[in-house]
Amino acid sequence: MALDNAERRILALLQANGRMPNVELAADVGMSESACQRRLRKMERAGVVQGYAAVVDKRALGLAVTAFVLVTLEKQPDAQAEGFHRCVQSEPHIVECHATSGSHDYLMKVVARDIDHFSDLVMRNILHYPGVQNVESSFSLQEIKHAYTLPVPD
Repeated sequence: MALDNAERRILALLQANGRMPNVELAADVGMSESACQRRLRKMERAGVVQGYAAVVDKRALGLAVTAFVLVTLEKQPDAQAEGFHRCVQSEPHIVECHATSGSHDYLMKVVARDIDHFSDLVMRNILHYPGVQNVESSFSLQEIKHAYTLPVPD
């Protein structure tokens, strides 16, 4: 979907405040409320806007550990990779998983209560996912940047 200037502005504003009322959004973009609402619904239907969520502090939930886990799979048929994908999707402590190029097949971001909880997640779960051959972990010592917004091109 090609975005015009008004739609890009709507996206930038909503990323900063997903609870912004339509009346305020329309005023900030410089269009009528009905036109603004139509543009937003069009972007939702097209999948440009995929949903709305609250940003929650992981430490407030007792999730003090963040680890980045590199996973290498055995050379496997597609069915085994699908099984791996299902396991990843079903584990709520895996908050991101990306298929990657290079020497590893996947990079996962995992949150846990503490190091013992993380160890259990790896030893009892991740290492037993279909096709997993090797797992390497690195722990976040300090979060320097965590953006929830995407750059909206001009």
